[in-house]
Amino acid sequence: MMVNKDKDGKNRFSTHARGEAGEDIAARHLEKQGFEIIERNWRLREGELDIIAKKGNLIAFVEVKTAYSNRFGDPVEWVNPAKCRQIGKIAGAWIDKNSPENCFFRFDVIALTKIEGGFSIRHIADAFSL
Repeated sequence: MMVNKDKDGKNRFSTHARGEAGEDIAARHLEKQGFEIIERNWRLREGELDIIAKKGNLIAFVEVKTAYSNRFGDPVEWVNPAKCRQIGKIAGAWIDKNSPENCFFRFDVIALTKIEGGFSIRHIADAFSL
């Protein structure tokens, strides 16, 4: 995990490292809910899917947002309409490439907010549709 120093010489985790840590927490949460993690950080030129998880015949494309403060508002709100369209486009490419049979698909958001001693987790199943 990359650590940067701020102007006061204090350690600060890089944005990438923070996102990766949040995705680790989200993946563990999904596994506790009975999901199998199929892919993490599946990339195309247009962007990436944070987590692709499967439970029975359901495949969830999961966007993970991690907030270390409330400075930028509710992390759920960071998944705006443009981000939803981008996720949908990338999910369509994943479906075309992998051709899963007899599956249903949904888009979830997992919002993590730093609290004393850890993170609060909000899992919004079927958070948006296209």
